[in-house]
Amino acid sequence: MAPSHVLKCCQKVLAWVPVAFIALVVAWSYYAYVVELCVFTISSTAEKVVYLVVFHLSFVMFVWSYGKTIFTSPATPSNEFSLSKLDKEQYEKEERPEIQQEILRRAAKDLPIYTTTASRAIRYCDRCQLIKPDRCHHCSACDVCVLKMDHHCPWVNNCVGFSNYKFFLLFLMYSLLYCLFVAATVLQYFIKFWTNELPDTHAKFHVLFLFFVAAMFFISILSLFSYHCWLVGKNRSTIETFRAPTFRNGPDKNGFSLGCSKNLREVFGDEKKYWLLPIFTSLGDGCTFPTRLVIMDPEQLAVSSQNEPAKSSVTTRPLSESQNRLLSGDCQWVETGPEEENVKSGAKKHIIVSLES
Repeated sequence: MAPSHVLKCCQKVLAWVPVAFIALVVAWSYYAYVVELCVFTISSTAEKVVYLVVFHLSFVMFVWSYGKTIFTSPATPSNEFSLSKLDKEQYEKEERPEIQQEILRRAAKDLPIYTTTASRAIRYCDRCQLIKPDRCHHCSACDVCVLKMDHHCPWVNNCVGFSNYKFFLLFLMYSLLYCLFVAATVLQYFIKFWTNELPDTHAKFHVLFLFFVAAMFFISILSLFSYHCWLVGKNRSTIETFRAPTFRNGPDKNGFSLGCSKNLREVFGDEKKYWLLPIFTSLGDGCTFPTRLVIMDPEQLAVSSQNEPAKSSVTTRPLSESQNRLLSGDCQWVETGPEEENVKSGAKKHIIVSLES
């Protein structure tokens, strides 16, 4: 039987097969469009120049965002979420689950964690030996806990999470535009070759297949891109869509949603001039996120006050302004009213929000 490290090496090599396939298709499409179509098929010089300029612009943005998605390492939890040496020893020696949970609760009391397991237990990763931050999950393929993990994508051989989710969205968008532009500009020459208006040359094969491949990828990517646009608007990950995060009041699939515009800025950042560039501009540190239980929109507070009569105050640890710019300046979302406690900007760093229980 082959040693385990040999099998792991084989798995790592095989994991790059989908990426290599995409790279080969992209390289062939570049040759087919630039050489076979623009150089050998199109006769108009003006048309060649326009096609080549737009093509190379979309090609560069597509390759840039794809590369950033592949080679950006998944963000992992900071050291504050790891157990101390003493707590780790006690946890490993203890066999009773309830005592283990007491150890985890003691270790997590000062951490900005608002979610638990479905059974209201502290989310702990035995593999990485750390308390999982909100929206963090362990990836078996990468063998690490990934902050705000969305999914592991075989087409990029990487986990899509907090550190590269913006790059993944841009990769989908630019690949969609790339395929759309190629299919639209190749269509007329596809028809001419198909109806024998152009003579049979070695370019005919490339032009015909270029249209089919571009159209096929456009259709498949369109559905995936639309789905992730919907996720961004709802501030959910793919994992949270199938398994809602559990807060102190129970599961809430919209627990991290702050409104469409704020959800968008959480992924793309405050400065719109950088939104279409594959550079990291996402807000926060990936370990802590604003939640509706901590920072609620006025509409949500109004709905709560109408539906349930009883009142209770919940004290929670907020996100610091240095951790998340969503809470700073004109983006402050805590609004005071007759049913809320006034939040002072003095030495105290806590937020008290009145909720309807």
